[in-house]
Amino acid sequence: MGALVTAAITAGLALPASAAGTEEASGGRGRHGATQAALGSVVREGPPGGIALAELGRTAWAGRAGTADLATGRKPRTDDRFRIGSITKTFVATVMLQLEAEGELSLDDTVDDWLPGLVAGNGNDGSKITLLRLLNHTSGIYSYTDDETFKRKEFGTDFLQHRYETWTPRQIVRLAMSHRPVFAPGDGWSYSDTNYVLASMVIQKATGHTYAHEIEHRVLRPLHLDSTSVPGTSARLPGPSGRAYSKLTGELTGPGAPGSATYDVTELNPSFAGAAGEMISDSRDLNRFYRALFSGRLLHRPQLEKMMTTVPIEGVPDFSYGLGLMKMTLSCGTEVWGHNGGIQGSISETMATADGGHVLSVNFNGDWNVHEQRVVDAEFCGS
Repeated sequence: MGALVTAAITAGLALPASAAGTEEASGGRGRHGATQAALGSVVREGPPGGIALAELGRTAWAGRAGTADLATGRKPRTDDRFRIGSITKTFVATVMLQLEAEGELSLDDTVDDWLPGLVAGNGNDGSKITLLRLLNHTSGIYSYTDDETFKRKEFGTDFLQHRYETWTPRQIVRLAMSHRPVFAPGDGWSYSDTNYVLASMVIQKATGHTYAHEIEHRVLRPLHLDSTSVPGTSARLPGPSGRAYSKLTGELTGPGAPGSATYDVTELNPSFAGAAGEMISDSRDLNRFYRALFSGRLLHRPQLEKMMTTVPIEGVPDFSYGLGLMKMTLSCGTEVWGHNGGIQGSISETMATADGGHVLSVNFNGDWNVHEQRVVDAEFCGS
């Protein structure tokens, strides 16, 4: 979730036969050799396994490395499902922008216009925070995932006793409100998972349906994203899937000490992440979603342009943030758009060119020493 975005600042795998123009990884040869090599290098340094799916025009390539299940030795599969963490935010922002286009809300509305009195106390004031500032992380609202007690409970070994507990959006917001804002609204940029929990509450108030229902109705069904789901409180990871592993260091994506215990965290109640990062998908669905988004199938041009209007991040010249979208300029000068995501045992990233013509999704089934950006650089820069 939030920690992953802050940080951002070995064998072939065939696709299903229905995928036209598929190129299989073969010993790291071909134009994707650098991508395969990068995937393998990440696995050697940390997580048990990884998968990648790149699409360029009508040609697709998939790669894998390592192990999907440490108990059985099962290898990763192209169609494995995994928890996508903060990639969820792009789906949420898409729904918000659709609602704006339909006149159901305005991104200039304040949080108090929709959720009166909820963002208050300790210097927090929802009457001064617009919905736009939630989506581009300029609200100044504290990210509940930075709370030390929360991190100990969810990202440390206490997780093993609490993994099936349910969090409600109001509980999450109350935790965030126990902290002062990071800055006054509009006075800076700070990634906050709380922003998207609030956005989901606004969606429910505006539509009368949960944000999960709206994502399913507006995005998943029209695009036939059959491997993508919003699990709510369900702890099960649908198959096909590997297992998810964590060192439970108390920090998501923190380094794992050599020889330290590795925990199977596959089953968990993802309500603690909610609209900030609870969704499940696979590489094919993620690629299809971002290609549809950037091609204009999901948003009218004014909304897509608004989504891709970014806020510069002080001290990080090659990174900026739009509405549920990250924009990066890679080492070779190529500009890519998308999002990364982390949750216990799963680190993911989907990046694409602005026209959606070249897209890559990558996932690792461990959350320590993961350098997923290395794979992105290799795919789009060839090194």
